[in-house]
Amino acid sequence: MLRLPDSLRGAFKEPLGDVYADTDALLADAGDPILAVGDVVTYHLRVADRDPDVSVLDGKTKREAVGEEIAAVLAGGNDRLEVDNEPATLSSAMLSALREAIDREDHVVVHVTGEEDLATLPAIVAAPEGASVVYGQPDEGMVLVPVTAETKAEARDLMKRMDGDAAAAFELLERR
Repeated sequence: MLRLPDSLRGAFKEPLGDVYADTDALLADAGDPILAVGDVVTYHLRVADRDPDVSVLDGKTKREAVGEEIAAVLAGGNDRLEVDNEPATLSSAMLSALREAIDREDHVVVHVTGEEDLATLPAIVAAPEGASVVYGQPDEGMVLVPVTAETKAEARDLMKRMDGDAAAAFELLERR
C-alpha cells in the first residue's frame, strides 16, 4: 500500500517526540491509551506493569531476534492479530490490524511477519487524541509521542510523502 522511498529515510532519524531512558518517567508523562511499536519498548512497559493497550511486535530488535528474556515477557496473554508487512512498507493488512486493535476494548498484540518499524506513523494517525504512541530510538531510549492534532498532521504528512496510495491508507485508518 505504501513504501518508504530512499529520499524520505532521513526524515525518520529525528525522534517524533521526547526520548526517555527511564520507563517510569515516560509512564508519568504518557496519555491513555498507550500504543507501543517495537518488542523492546513493549518489554520495558510490561516489566513496569503497564501492558500497552496495543503492541506492534515483530520478534526483532535492530533486525535481530529478541533475546529469550524479552521473548518470554512478550509471549501470550493478549489477543493477537497476525499480519504480513514487508520491510520499508505499510501493508493494507498492517493498517487494518492497527485500526481493529485500537477499536478493541482488550489489550491486543499485532504480530508482524516482516517488519513493524513504520507502524508508528499509522498508529499516531489512528489513535485518539490524548493517547500516546511509544517507539524505540536505537541506542537512545523510548520515544513518547503524545497524540495531538499536530502530531497526527505530521504523521499524515510523512505518510503522504511515501510511495503508494496514501488516500486509501487513511481510509483504512479512519474510525468506523
